[in-house]
Amino acid sequence: MALYMDVHNVGTGVTAEDVAKAHAADLAIQDRHGVNYQQYWVDETNGKIFCLVDAPDAEAANTVHREAHGLVADEIYPVREGT
Repeated sequence: MALYMDVHNVGTGVTAEDVAKAHAADLAIQDRHGVNYQQYWVDETNGKIFCLVDAPDAEAANTVHREAHGLVADEIYPVREGT
């Protein structure tokens, strides 16, 4: 498993409440794909969402988003936690 940070550029109108619902949908199906969505952040002003996910690969992470709510990431980066 590897850590990834994904970025969604959703534009204006995104709310923390909407993202919380989408995250809950991710959590409901993530086990099917061996994925663990750990945390997310929302920038309502700039219409961006950031998700930290432990996944076998980037495609597995995007598959969960696609199946859960259809909002796949625009960008996804492998990351390592710093000390």
